[in-house]
Amino acid sequence: MTRDPDIELLVNGRATRGYLSRPAGDGPWPGVVVIQEWWGLNDHMRDVADRLAGEDFIALAPDLYYGQTASEPDEARKLAMALEYPDALSVIQAAVDHLIALDDVAPKRIGLVGFCMGGGLAWHGAAQLERIGASVPCYGGGPEMSPDEAARIAVPVLAIYGEEDRGVSPEVARQRAALMDAAGVTNEMVIYPGAQHAFMNDRRPVYNSEAAEDAWRRIVAFFREALR
Repeated sequence: MTRDPDIELLVNGRATRGYLSRPAGDGPWPGVVVIQEWWGLNDHMRDVADRLAGEDFIALAPDLYYGQTASEPDEARKLAMALEYPDALSVIQAAVDHLIALDDVAPKRIGLVGFCMGGGLAWHGAAQLERIGASVPCYGGGPEMSPDEAARIAVPVLAIYGEEDRGVSPEVARQRAALMDAAGVTNEMVIYPGAQHAFMNDRRPVYNSEAAEDAWRRIVAFFREALR
């Protein structure tokens, strides 16, 4: 695979970066935008992009914090609280547009996969952004979605949660699934027994290898089907 850590994305005249990872060989390939946790665009998010490239997707992880990252929860909380949702969605749209403009990306519909804070953005991005083909919010919280906004989702959604998540609980997961169902959105919800919040992050003590490996297989299969 090839990597470019210095993709420039312009959002309302302001530049931020993105990390792009491409499969080896000749395309075209489907494109996926990787949406960060509250820590920022760090090595874990770059690894997710690389893993997707290893599965024959072109993956782009945009930097929603414009160069800042956090290593401690208090720092991450401050960055997340300062994040403005409309701006974050504009950055994600810029990443989607960047992928679509690449000759070796096909189809011209892009997948979204987000984790934690990014999972919430993957929910709202599915409703609000253009040229989206599928969305995977992983233990995604964030602002509540109204029934009207849910009705704007025209792509399949795979939602992934942990049973022991104290932030985005199974009850929240079921409420969001009911919202999707009521809006007629094609969706699947998976709640992993014994898994905590951020259980797919292998750099954190909450990492659950069994649940994470199964979730990864589901994500890859979902994108392969939805982004054909």
